[in-house]
Amino acid sequence: MKVGHCSNIGYAEDGRGLIIHLPTILGVEQIAADAYEGGIGPAIGPRLFGGQAIAQGLLAACEAESEGRLPHSLHAYFLKAGSSAHPVRYRVTTLSEGRSFATRRVEGSQGDTLIFSMIASFHVTEQGFTHSASAPADMDVSAALDALESWRRHNSEASSSPIIDRLQNRPIEIVPLDPGSLFGARSREPKTGVWMRLRDTAGTDPLLQRALLAYASDMMFLRNAMLPHAVRPGSTSVQAASLDHAIWFHETPDFNQWHLFATDSPWAGHARGLNHGHFFDETGRMVATVSQESLMRPKGDVLDRLREGKTP
Repeated sequence: MKVGHCSNIGYAEDGRGLIIHLPTILGVEQIAADAYEGGIGPAIGPRLFGGQAIAQGLLAACEAESEGRLPHSLHAYFLKAGSSAHPVRYRVTTLSEGRSFATRRVEGSQGDTLIFSMIASFHVTEQGFTHSASAPADMDVSAALDALESWRRHNSEASSSPIIDRLQNRPIEIVPLDPGSLFGARSREPKTGVWMRLRDTAGTDPLLQRALLAYASDMMFLRNAMLPHAVRPGSTSVQAASLDHAIWFHETPDFNQWHLFATDSPWAGHARGLNHGHFFDETGRMVATVSQESLMRPKGDVLDRLREGKTP
């Protein structure tokens, strides 16, 4: 399944500048019997976006699937900082393959440097017992859109949050339940919720749709562990990076439609923070669960105050 060609950057042709056609970027091109190359994509800085590596690696693993199994889980590690200016080559190794499950390892490299490692498991569709937690918020996208517009008009923090404008040029549209917790700089409870959907609609292929969710799952996530400490990713007072990332796909999403990503951080310590999250579609059905541990290493004066036992 070749979603797109890696040499085609895929920018939208409607005057929106940096917004790209995400399925084109995530598509991988076969370059050897067990190797694929993924194209470069949108980036705020020089580092490769982790969600892009996860999504491209997952689609590379899907290329080896011939029995109709769908990915139900993946566990990924970010080994080195990748460059957003260069493509990634993914090597796929099938570790096991049976009637119901198949497991594949994916290794991503730039040049001679291994930057990414992932194991993905695939499962046939089966019938079984079902239960699911309920969504933790009202499933009302319109109310969230109204709240964001009101916050931007009336809150002084809005003008000092450049990330708000940068997000308008990203291929995933994002609307927070509480704009202050997402974009503000004050200490907050370590949990957030955001509505997400693809700006330019894609098809309904279940493999592509799971890859789109995988891409989005690395957005607005590691900040949960930082919220109680009044710092945000990009702050000069902390070195932040994703260390590992796990996804369990419960259902096939339709990322052409809105999904709520409800997230929280139950723990932080030793310069690391743990984040959990669940994706719900607009009907309140849980479609995926995500976990990630992140580096959140204090620097400079903040680190000095922590060593002295003071509140940063």
